[in-house]
Amino acid sequence: MTMKGGKGYTIADIEALPEGERAELIDGELFRMDAPTRTHQELLMEISFEIKSHIKRNNGKCRVIPAPFAVYIKKDKRNYVEPDIIVACDQDRLEEKGCHGAPDWAIEIVSPSSIKMDYERKVKLYREAGVREYWIVDAQKERVTVYDFGHGKEATAYAFTDRIKAGIFEELYLNLSEMDF
Repeated sequence: MTMKGGKGYTIADIEALPEGERAELIDGELFRMDAPTRTHQELLMEISFEIKSHIKRNNGKCRVIPAPFAVYIKKDKRNYVEPDIIVACDQDRLEEKGCHGAPDWAIEIVSPSSIKMDYERKVKLYREAGVREYWIVDAQKERVTVYDFGHGKEATAYAFTDRIKAGIFEELYLNLSEMDF
């Protein structure tokens, strides 16, 4: 792929990446993604499992989908992300190859190379796109930052030992210190 530089990339450039290479696109700017760590993947599995179990126990219709899964967040050609976990309650947004529009809940698990992306760029993108809730899970700091955009709340930081309420579900609380990772 020819590197254009700046903000001239589109989803066609994402689709042209060599097999196995992943990147995200925010307002036409391309950001390559590093391979996740074991801790990252174990957290992803544990959190996904807890959310999925809650939905099943309550006969919910929402879907939990872990990365890599395409999210065409603004329904344009200049924005494409792969959140670590999405929860989508509107089935019409989902197809085999991705989610078209904002998921209800996006969760990012921080990697050393994704700090600025997760804490800055994606906060702005997810808020603008209509994501109802955004969590940033930082294993190194043992902290979860919760943005409850759907209720107009500012960021709240929690320790892994806290019981963290999921804003989009009435009775779902997660305590990451109880998870096996």
